[in-house]
Amino acid sequence: MAPTTAHMGANGAHVADDTMKKQPKPEFSPEDLFKYQDGAAAADFLDSGILGYTYSDFVMLPGHIYFGVENVSTTSRISRNISLSLPLVSSPMDTVTESEMAINMALQGGIGIIHYNNSIREQKREVDRVKRYENGFITDPKTLSPKHTIRDALEIKNRYGFMGIPITESGGMNSKLVGIVTNRDVEFIRDKDTPLSDIMTTELQTATEGCSLELAYTVLKECKKGKLPIVNNAGELVGLVARTDILKNRDFPESSKDKARKRLLSGASIGTRPEDRERLAALVEVGLDVLVLDSSQGDSVFQLDMIRYVKEKYPHLEVVAGNVVTQNQAYHLIKAGADGLRIGMGSGSICTTQEVMACGRAQATAVYRVSKLAKEFNVPCIADGGVSSSGHIIKGLACGASCVMMGSMLAGTEESPGEYFYKDGVRLKKYRGMGSVDAMKKGSSVRYFSEDDRIRVAQGVSGAVADKGSVKRFLPYLRMGVKHGFQDLGVRSIPELHEQVYDGRLRFQVRTPAAQLEGNVHSLFTYEKSTH
Repeated sequence: MAPTTAHMGANGAHVADDTMKKQPKPEFSPEDLFKYQDGAAAADFLDSGILGYTYSDFVMLPGHIYFGVENVSTTSRISRNISLSLPLVSSPMDTVTESEMAINMALQGGIGIIHYNNSIREQKREVDRVKRYENGFITDPKTLSPKHTIRDALEIKNRYGFMGIPITESGGMNSKLVGIVTNRDVEFIRDKDTPLSDIMTTELQTATEGCSLELAYTVLKECKKGKLPIVNNAGELVGLVARTDILKNRDFPESSKDKARKRLLSGASIGTRPEDRERLAALVEVGLDVLVLDSSQGDSVFQLDMIRYVKEKYPHLEVVAGNVVTQNQAYHLIKAGADGLRIGMGSGSICTTQEVMACGRAQATAVYRVSKLAKEFNVPCIADGGVSSSGHIIKGLACGASCVMMGSMLAGTEESPGEYFYKDGVRLKKYRGMGSVDAMKKGSSVRYFSEDDRIRVAQGVSGAVADKGSVKRFLPYLRMGVKHGFQDLGVRSIPELHEQVYDGRLRFQVRTPAAQLEGNVHSLFTYEKSTH
């Protein structure tokens, strides 16, 4: 049977806009809205050169609510040119972010940064899995020839997690399409050396090059197939559309995607050694979007050299540098060409840098001071560390950060690396700092300038965290928590929040230890605390 084709002019896939649908106006004039200013401006205490404040040390005072929570936008930037609909980033830790976490972060509107405590090949594979997960038009699908065997098809399935393999005369792209192999074709055949020519489906539904995603999806719905090959006028394979992508676009309208090919955004970290340039080349090859230079102390000649190298060699690649906690550190990295900054030193729940190295800064003060400088250069900042609740996320953003990086909050979820185990009847997962001895033995010691195998100075610990369930439920809960917090503050977006922080309209109050105790659960014999 001759292939059935569909034709239409090319256009892009629909991407949901996370901007406010309505523009509600407050009942009061600007003069009345902020007539009686209580509390203090952020600069009154976070600009102090003597005292350092953490998120628990203060609270924001409520504003005037004149809009619904559905009018709050959580869109923000992670770097100069990349925006997210959810300002959350998973940390590049080997017990937090690999491809499964990065995929689910991107589907929810955030982004995952894949760790580099592994081989170049392993990290490249993890990034590749993210980029291939949801493609819209897949321009480089895995293909085979009729001479390949079922064993070759199963190898692709085991490695990449999908079947539905186009078969072309040469076994590659831009060759005549002759068939397709799916699970149904191979699942009951015992001889794995059977040529694909004997079992492939040859009655094909195709679409012609230039058709839109909308039309391709319509054809898939009508023919009820799993894959739709895209061919040119000569019948040669030039692309593929997957039925599962229709469902992903429907179920995750706010997912983070690259502009060019509408694939999920993926980030990855590397070190600052000369050999990390080879790792970088491999990651760029599979479509890396955001590079995070991962150092506990980012203001080094090694990182400055790496930033300059990346911006010269791969000018399209967004570079997030750090970690920093002072304006001087931030200035050096920005001048070298950083597109974003990562703020935090010793504030993570498993980090002991401040204790061991006597170096670091209280996180709220660090985020405010660095973000204030970075704002002058239009460089977004990521608040990294010290986050254990949706309230801390809001406070990190209120201190000037554009995004918040999470480690311990995501550790223990189904999507984090590692296996669950039980202790005293509690289901746990391992969680360790990248400065812990365990992580350093695997390779992360270079992050802390400790490459000597004889003496390792640990700047973190290993531990375990309780099972948190899936991020598929957890991240929507955090998104809604942030939106409700913004509503209570009387702001509708992160840019508006920052505007009120810097002009003094957003008011703060420092809390005494007794006030902190009062603001948490107290005076109960027992209680249950559910996060989602």
